[in-house]
Amino acid sequence: MKDKLAHLPTEPGCYLMQDSKGDIIYVGKAKNLKNRVKSYFTGAHNEKTTRLVSEIRDFSYVLTNSERESLILEMNLIKQYLPKYNIRLVDDKMYPYIEITDEEHPKLQVIRQRDLKGKVFGPYPNVYAARETVNLLNRLYPLRKCETLPNKACLYYHIGQCLGPCIHKDVDYGDTVSDIEKFLKGDTKHVLKRLYEEMESASEQMIYEKAIEFRDMIMHIEQTTEKQIINLNDFKDRDAIGFAYNQDDIALQILMIRSGKMVDQHQVVYAYVDDPMESIMTYLSQFYEEKMPDELLFFDKFDSDLLTETFGKHAIIPQKGDKKKVVDMAVKNAEHDLEHYFMLYRHKEENKQKALDDLSDLIKKEIKKIDVFDNAQLFGTAPISALIVYHNHAFDKSSYRKYHLKSTTNDDYQAMKEVTYRRYQKMIMEEEKLPDLVLVDGGKGQIHAAEEVLKALELNIPIAGLKKNKRHQLESLIYLEEEILLIRQSELYKLLVKISDEVHRFAIDFHRKTRAKKAVSSPLDQIKGIGPARKKMLLNHFKSIDDLRNASVEELKSLGLNDEIIKRMKEVIL
Repeated sequence: MKDKLAHLPTEPGCYLMQDSKGDIIYVGKAKNLKNRVKSYFTGAHNEKTTRLVSEIRDFSYVLTNSERESLILEMNLIKQYLPKYNIRLVDDKMYPYIEITDEEHPKLQVIRQRDLKGKVFGPYPNVYAARETVNLLNRLYPLRKCETLPNKACLYYHIGQCLGPCIHKDVDYGDTVSDIEKFLKGDTKHVLKRLYEEMESASEQMIYEKAIEFRDMIMHIEQTTEKQIINLNDFKDRDAIGFAYNQDDIALQILMIRSGKMVDQHQVVYAYVDDPMESIMTYLSQFYEEKMPDELLFFDKFDSDLLTETFGKHAIIPQKGDKKKVVDMAVKNAEHDLEHYFMLYRHKEENKQKALDDLSDLIKKEIKKIDVFDNAQLFGTAPISALIVYHNHAFDKSSYRKYHLKSTTNDDYQAMKEVTYRRYQKMIMEEEKLPDLVLVDGGKGQIHAAEEVLKALELNIPIAGLKKNKRHQLESLIYLEEEILLIRQSELYKLLVKISDEVHRFAIDFHRKTRAKKAVSSPLDQIKGIGPARKKMLLNHFKSIDDLRNASVEELKSLGLNDEIIKRMKEVIL
């Protein structure tokens, strides 16, 4: 998480917090993603934020072109995922739309719930600016203003703000509606030019209140009609697909737009062989094998003929406009993913491999799978041994094993012999794949004990010891009677420290739980037929084990115990 935070971009976008199950638990927006996301993991927070942070195990994000676009995308993502730490947006009441109603005599209005019957534009993050823009358009364009048509011409008709459908039978709204649509799609130059001229004229005449009014109109128009490519107003389902690649990896980014709104993303980075474009087409063919949206938007590095052959009429390579901008956004995210992946993951994988290569050079054998043992006991109490497995550059937690030691209580060498025998005798019997190396937490004594058992089992597995200093810090590797000092800055040292810490953590956790169980154990636990409920009942009825030992058969039977259980109990506690 720390490394991932360090490589966050400083651009605007949305971030999605995930819990241990991979579920989205919070969606947020940011003008600067790096600063905003890092703020969750520094400083003090209120109770709700503290709970949120405690559940975060990973996060993803989508870059946008502006903070306003991140506002719209945030709303779409919240409705898509319904994260438990967000306010649930069941409908579109957060941001309004502007609608040209689908009526014989249309009118312009601000709506909260999108009505698919009319021509709808938005949503708009600034509610006040949207309302002021509608007021301005109603002043500029002569659409119907009345809820119901009156019997005679109203004031709006006389001041030129209505075409008067109440007194004229044939009213053509075609050009008026077309001009309003252009305006709401961003073509505002003619209106803005007129307002700028009016503002300058009022200023020159020192009518400053009027100039301020025109200035505010200009500001509302710019805020309302700023181009947003997060939502497209044709209500179609489409995916915008971008990619980036280098000599090792391909990053694919698919931005998913449903009913005209961007609601999700699919991102993946994977290694490839041979031709990258062929690998990308193979991946996309599998991804869209079962279902495709109305349109698949690709950028111009794709082969148009191959796209048509693969995806038919669904494939489009937009050359300009909002669709092209959405594709450019997908490419921008893919390029960032590729760079981020290299810095965060591939570099780490290369370092892990270098550590294994260095270890292989020391052992004179290729190392891929490592078994690691650690023993624990406290003054002979609850002796246990723990095993972890490191395989394919990661800890294989499904292969971890816990051992209650039976042959000793406080002899570490005998403990090593017992656990080594139990582990590898079972692997031989079940024909499991043996490790390439065995590591023990200890020095030459523990190594010799394990070697003795492996020799008896006729196994030739190299064994090395993790030796620590007086401060319990790893300092050297013991192998073939030689102590190899480790360089702290080396990748091998970092790997062995992680392995040592993990096996120690696993062993201590197991030992604590074992000690806790023994602390509350009772002779009754050894008796077949006496479970937790009967144990509790007996301990409540008899004040001590002596009282239980001296109890008569009739008294025990009165408590619901049969002859067989009573017989076993007497054998154990007498």
